[in-house]
Amino acid sequence: MNAKRTAKRVAAMADIHIKMNDRGKMKTIFEEVSHEADVLVICGDLTDTGDEDEAAILAEDLRALQIPVVGVLGNHDYEKGRQKIIKQILMENKMTILDGESTVLADIGFAGVKGFGGGFDQYMLSIFGEDMMKSFVHEVVNESLQLERALTRLDQEHPEIPKIALLHYAPIQETVVGEPEVLFPFLGSSRLAEPINRGNVFAAFHGHAHAGTLEGKTKEGIPVFNVAMPVLRKSKSDKCYYMLKV
Repeated sequence: MNAKRTAKRVAAMADIHIKMNDRGKMKTIFEEVSHEADVLVICGDLTDTGDEDEAAILAEDLRALQIPVVGVLGNHDYEKGRQKIIKQILMENKMTILDGESTVLADIGFAGVKGFGGGFDQYMLSIFGEDMMKSFVHEVVNESLQLERALTRLDQEHPEIPKIALLHYAPIQETVVGEPEVLFPFLGSSRLAEPINRGNVFAAFHGHAHAGTLEGKTKEGIPVFNVAMPVLRKSKSDKCYYMLKV
């Protein structure tokens, strides 16, 4: 990293779950964060039921932002099979949506995927048994490979800048603690941590685990933050976004 580089401020949130009656809900928050951060990250579940009209309501509020915004989609955004439309609406209204891609904003490299479940550490599901089980595990393997490729591209094209990984599902168990243990396999997978560890990532953000824990680290010591709105609300901060200097 360039020693002369000026630290940037990243604001992060997830699971905003915009509903049809939420018009204007995020406008004041976006105006505030524009004064406090250099870039905003939103880690999935942008809509509540995966409806494009919900995305349009969020798009209206995004116009209040004076800084770049980047994020990924979450499982709720896939609910009605309209995720491509949701992505298009938000991309046309200031927001960069990553799905196996990477981008550079505010002198920081961002690589993002939705991620998927599969469990953590010694309890990870394996590619074994029925075709349905293999398909389940293949989904998170593919998401992990996409994240790996996106991080590799950043390394090749911008080796001098810090990298941040964006996901909806958790890459470590530590930040889902607080949820019922029976749900852990559906909240994330350690497979998602593998490219983060190999990619020399500065930090990773995710959401999804509403009753989880704010902070954790991968086995290689990479900071991971669960920035789901319910998690941020129960933290000591009075903000509905997490601030990180990068």
